[in-house]
Formats: sequence, structure tokens, C-alpha cells
Amino acid sequence: MYFDTHVHLNSSPLYEDIDTYIEHALANGVNEMMVVGFDLETSRKAIEIANQYAFIYAAVGIGPNDCKETTDEDLNQIDEMLAQEKVIALGEVGLDYYWDEVPRSKQQEVFSKQIELAKKHNVPLVIHSRDALNDTYELLKAGQHYGIMHCYSGSYEMAQRFIDIGFYISLAGPVTFKNARVPKEVAQNINLNRLLIETDCPYLTPHPYRGKLNEPANVMYIAMEIAKLRNMEIEDVARITTFNAKRVLGIK
Repeated sequence: MYFDTHVHLNSSPLYEDIDTYIEHALANGVNEMMVVGFDLETSRKAIEIANQYAFIYAAVGIGPNDCKETTDEDLNQIDEMLAQEKVIALGEVGLDYYWDEVPRSKQQEVFSKQIELAKKHNVPLVIHSRDALNDTYELLKAGQHYGIMHCYSGSYEMAQRFIDIGFYISLAGPVTFKNARVPKEVAQNINLNRLLIETDCPYLTPHPYRGKLNEPANVMYIAMEIAKLRNMEIEDVARITTFNAKRVLGIK
């Protein structure tokens, strides 16, 4: 039974046919998932979806690519959302220097304020970091909180540094790509008690469906690749990553 720790059922095109994708997930052993927001609208939708299904949870937050106009009032709304029962994490938040459309100083400001909100509500952070791992690490280290490195793409050595400051490493579709040497190295060597799996659907569809729309049901292919790389049974990968997800997210 799988726990997909990062889905965007709150985004097009999945949102328009959400019941079908949830049925696919359940039919493929995905018994729990977390819908993750990246702005106010998708955060509200994440809560709406989580409130409709007992096995779905919500994360709310304003991400680095959507924070250019973020105000303190916007962050107050995230603060209020975090008080809702089915909201179990703050994210996705972080830094993205790849697109670089939002000034880095603004990204860092909004990120730092949301770290404090996560601490206030004692919920884990869900971190988006692209081409910004060092700055992400420094802000998280200074913030002294815990959480999940979503769709982790950095080196094994850097993953260890994040683990040392309280973070779990979540692997997504890229670990299944044939030439993805770095994610495969992380998958092979990371401490199993800090490993999570996710689809980040509708993005980053795993092999063998790369190029097609991603959905939560595909998380099994990520588990399958990790099992192959570590010479494990896929059932053990599913069991361990589900246990880890519930531990970091505070689900009993």
C-alpha cells in the first residue's frame, strides 16, 4: 500500500476529472496521498479535496514561483488554513533559481516567514528547491525546523546534510529515467528510514509512461525502481515509505 506524499489533484487537468484519478490510485494500491498547494487558490482546493476524502490530506503554502506579489495578508490566510484539521503540512515552499522570475530576495523573505508559520503550527515543511540547494539548506538550518525535500534532485552528499537538520528525502519520477545517475545514487544509498516516494503529478511522469499525463497511480513505478536499485521487494519499499510518511506528517 503506497502513500503518495505529493500530488496536485488541485491543478489542471487532474482537478477536472479528480474522481477518475482517485479511483485509479485506489485500484493500484495508493491508499493515502497528500494534495499540495503552491498559492492561495491551490491551497484552498487542497483543503476542499482533503475534506471530501478520509485518506487524502492537505498541505498549504505559497511557492517561490508564485510569491512575487505575496503580502503579509496572504500569509495570514495561510496561517488560518494551517489551523484546519486536514491540513498537516506547510508547502510547497522554498527557492527556485531556475526560472528566476521572482527576485531571490523576495523568495527568501516569503520562505523564511513560512518557516516560522510551520514552527508556530508544528507541522512539517514541504520544500521546493531548484538550482538553489545551498541557499535552501542555509535558510532551513537557520530556521531549525523539519520536513520533506520534495522531488529531491541533488546529490547523495547534499541529501545527507538535509537529513542531518531534520528532513526526509522524497524521490519522484526522475529516479526511473534511464540516464538519471544522481537520483539513482540517492535511491541506492539513502537511509531507508528517511526515504519517501511521490509522483508530483501531473508532472514528471515516470518511465515507462514518460511524456504522458502523470497521476497518483504511477507512484508504484517509483517504488519499483527503488526496489530494483536496492535489491528489495517492492512491498517492503511501500511499507517503509508509508511508515516514514506517516511519521513525518504526524498521522497515526
